[in-house]
Amino acid sequence: MSTKSEQRKAALREKLVHSAKTRIERDGMAALRARDLAKDAGCAVGAIYNAFEDLNDIVMAVNGLTFQALGETVRGSFDGTEPPVDRLILMSHAYLGFAVDHTNLWRALFDLDMSEDGPVPTWYRAALADLFANISRPLSELFPEMAQEELSLMTRAMFSSVHGIVLLGLQNRISGVPPEQIEHMIAAVLRRIGNE
Repeated sequence: MSTKSEQRKAALREKLVHSAKTRIERDGMAALRARDLAKDAGCAVGAIYNAFEDLNDIVMAVNGLTFQALGETVRGSFDGTEPPVDRLILMSHAYLGFAVDHTNLWRALFDLDMSEDGPVPTWYRAALADLFANISRPLSELFPEMAQEELSLMTRAMFSSVHGIVLLGLQNRISGVPPEQIEHMIAAVLRRIGNE
C-alpha cells in the first residue's frame, strides 16, 4: 500500500507530465522551462526535482505517451488483410498524419538526446521495437527468404527512409518535397521496394 507521500508524488508527477505535454505540443520541447511547469502544477521549482531527475526525465515521460498514441495510430491504419506494400503505405501515411497533427510531440521523440548505448528506458526500447514490428511483418511477407538480421536492418532502413522523407518535408527543406507531395513520394518509394 502506498503512503500519502508516495500518492502526492505520483499526483505531482502526473500534473507535471500533463503540463509538459501541453507545453511541448504548443511551443516545442526547446521552450520547456521548470519555472513554467512549477506554476502549472502549483508547486515550487524544487518539488519538480523530487518527482523527476531533470527536465529530460519529464520529456521521456511525455514521449512515452506520444509513443503510445503513435503506435495506436499506426496499428489502426490497417486491418492486416491488405497486400504487404499497401500495408506499409497505409502505416507510413498514418505516421505522416500523426507527425503533421502533433509535430512538436513527434519531434520530441527524436530531439531528446539519446544514443543506442546510453541510458534508454526499457519501455522506450519496447515502444520502438513495437513500431518496428509493424514494419517488419509486411517486409517479411515481401522477402520471406531474408534472414532475421537482414530483415531487422531492412526494417530500420524502411523506418529511416519514411521518417527522413516526413522530417524533410515538414521542415520544408530544399532536399525535401512540398508537404502536399509527401504521401505520393513515400508511396512511390515503397511501391518500388515491393517490385524489387
